[in-house]
Amino acid sequence: MVLLAIDGNSIMNRAFYGIKALSNRQGVFTNAITGFMNIYLKAAGDIAPDCCAVAFDLKAPTFRHKANAAYKANRHGMPDELAMQMPLIKDILRAMGVTVLECEGYEADDILGTLAFLCKGGDKGYILTGDRDSLQLITEDVTVLLHTTKELIRCTPEKFAELYEGLSPRQIIDLKGLMGDSSDNISGVKGIGEKTAMTLIKEYSSVEELYEKLAAGEVTATKSVLTKLTAGAQDAKTSKWLATIVTDAPISRNLSDYEYSRRDSEALSRILSELEMTKLMDKLQVKPVKVTRAPKGGEEEPEREKIEPRAYKVTDISPADVKGKFAFIFSEGSEEMYVAYEDSLTLMTDKDGIFTLLTSGYEKVTFGAKPAYRFCFSRGGELKNVVSDADIAGYLLNASASEYRIGGLCAEYDCPSYDELDEYADIAALTDLCARLDSETDRLGMGTLYRETELPLTEVLASMEHCGIKPDIEGIKAFGEDLKEKTEGIREQIYFRAGHEFNIGSPKQLGVVLFEEMNLPHGKKNKTGYSTNADVLEELRDKDPIIDLILTYRQYTKLLSTYVDGLLKTVSEDGRIHTVFRQTETRTGRISSTEPNLQNIPVRTELGRQMRKFFVSGEGCLFADADYSQIELRILAHLSGDKNMQDIFRSGGDIHTSTAAQVFGMPEDMVTSSMRRAAKAVNFGIVYGIGAFSLSKDIDVSVAQADKYIKDYLTNFGGVKEFMDRSVAEAEEKGYSLTGYGRRRYIPELSASNKNVQAFGRRVAMNAPVQGTAADIIKIAMVRVYRRLREEKLDARLILQIHDELIIEAAEKDAGKAAKLLAEEMRGAAELAVPLAADVQTGKSWFDCH
Repeated sequence: MVLLAIDGNSIMNRAFYGIKALSNRQGVFTNAITGFMNIYLKAAGDIAPDCCAVAFDLKAPTFRHKANAAYKANRHGMPDELAMQMPLIKDILRAMGVTVLECEGYEADDILGTLAFLCKGGDKGYILTGDRDSLQLITEDVTVLLHTTKELIRCTPEKFAELYEGLSPRQIIDLKGLMGDSSDNISGVKGIGEKTAMTLIKEYSSVEELYEKLAAGEVTATKSVLTKLTAGAQDAKTSKWLATIVTDAPISRNLSDYEYSRRDSEALSRILSELEMTKLMDKLQVKPVKVTRAPKGGEEEPEREKIEPRAYKVTDISPADVKGKFAFIFSEGSEEMYVAYEDSLTLMTDKDGIFTLLTSGYEKVTFGAKPAYRFCFSRGGELKNVVSDADIAGYLLNASASEYRIGGLCAEYDCPSYDELDEYADIAALTDLCARLDSETDRLGMGTLYRETELPLTEVLASMEHCGIKPDIEGIKAFGEDLKEKTEGIREQIYFRAGHEFNIGSPKQLGVVLFEEMNLPHGKKNKTGYSTNADVLEELRDKDPIIDLILTYRQYTKLLSTYVDGLLKTVSEDGRIHTVFRQTETRTGRISSTEPNLQNIPVRTELGRQMRKFFVSGEGCLFADADYSQIELRILAHLSGDKNMQDIFRSGGDIHTSTAAQVFGMPEDMVTSSMRRAAKAVNFGIVYGIGAFSLSKDIDVSVAQADKYIKDYLTNFGGVKEFMDRSVAEAEEKGYSLTGYGRRRYIPELSASNKNVQAFGRRVAMNAPVQGTAADIIKIAMVRVYRRLREEKLDARLILQIHDELIIEAAEKDAGKAAKLLAEEMRGAAELAVPLAADVQTGKSWFDCH
């Protein structure tokens, strides 16, 4: 038999910290569950086990805690957001037929050790964990699947020998007996580190043999090491005992007891539907069910009229048979199309017929229209009259969902599903689902936003993807070669400062160099070594020149891998880059970009800004580029009604200089650059709920001084403080925030028990109305610009949106008109209490426009 034994706490913990916060609309977090299931399904798919058991710790003390009060005494309590997911993952596993094991007085490690002990004589065991403690369980019959941040390592005896040259798996406990384990608060022998411990165990095999030889005076070591070993004899033995996983925990010794039991699909469907985990439901092939939810802010779910299922028949339909409104789902990969018309369903494969139907004037409803728009563009036509898109409506109704599926939406909004129709189930449900979702967007005040902005925006994004943008391939290659030379030079300087070569990209090796060999200040060491993230290194900039070199090295290598090699890989056969714009991904309403992510091109550093040179207009064309100036601050002035801020924008003044003058109490012509920089940091940080500590780091002043800046700012702009307080209060009452155009963002973090998560929720509530309104305005501007270019029949196309910036590629003869049109439509996209400002430039490259 093949057994998969999983360290439940370890994998849940890794998943929780490895995946950004996800939750359903009721505020139940799901990121750890999502990550755990991804890891489990991948491992189970690779191994195909006959048996599976997941071991969890209990809160009660174990035999180790009772024997040694210091054991794991340094551990922080589990975050509430993870703790709420623990019983849920156990319920999910049980419903899937997986054995869940807990054993009072023992740790999950001991359960894993006992299960591993059963795997012999032809039975094979796999232990899935993120904890290196389990490496001691490796045998010829037991493989440890070690889940690290970067990869899953299959630790066989051979792999272990590579990782710990000269040691056997069981000697891990001897190693810990000497060096200890700070994460478990196992002391080891005071003063004995990993290097010395490795040398001693390789030489003397075990803690017991080492101390036998020590008593006989047969240990060869420095006087200092001998003294430490002598003083720490009892600590060494205790530490080894604490680190030893037992193999006789009181659980069943019959492997067949851990075979998968019958799955409870009904319970699984109910749990996952409540958690809104539609993607996982698809993976597990369970149907979503309707879930009754508690009302938020007094807003109860309405009584919905029951929709009777339709008597659909699967038959052949030609384009000529369709003479009115129909539903379609276009399959991008195969360029096939499912169609529902009246009581008939069909799958169309004829490309000409599909094109004829899509470009007809009949009203159409769909789920994800963008591929169909691109299909029509590629054939020189236009998809017409899409009046409803369930993907877009589902996103508007709940922007927090990780994905939108027709089955899940049908269950949530009381629409009939047609699972018995197999591949036709989704298209059969679509007509009624779209009608229901359209009604919901109207009921919640988002109907206008849906029909006049989001639906037409899909066509705009499809057109932008279809057009793409031209890269200067030779320029990128030359830039990459120059960057490689610079990187090589910096690498050699780092080696010189360190005194030897090492893997700069390895946090573990870098930590040893900086904090052990160079003795720079460091935080706590954990199981994987010292933290060398950007925040840690930034604090050390003034300690040694090597820090600046390392940060520059990281910047250069990222530019090379992501924005040189990465961009070149995405160039299509037509010589252009066709990024994918995501309309339903962010909670804020912002558009995101992927494959490649052009919105992430760095522009804060001079080297990063150089990347703009490599996006160029086509032959005989120019770019017209416009960027909203301080749009979020202008929206803040509008939404808050703060007269002081509004007056600055209406007069055409510089908001940062004016703010500095008011906060520091002096005329504007006496404001210094450092004062303006401080005011700018407060201006942009205030709606993100910036605190004195963060501001002090941003502008390099004391926390007390930063706190004074913030207080003075809020005194001068009292309307802003009232607006932020009001935004938080309304979101706490209703459970969501609203943009100026009615877009909702649910904020379950406000009801979390953890104070840090609550604080994050309050910051979201302050910022969401401003950032979300900015997202709405840029989308409105995109639709206006796209339509106006067509109306005026200019040889020009909107090709790129980067945050608050739009770029048009136009024939040189029309570039001036396109630039003028771009400025007009962006400035006229919204009527605010202050003017919208958009500066327009033209040039042959993106760089030339700045």
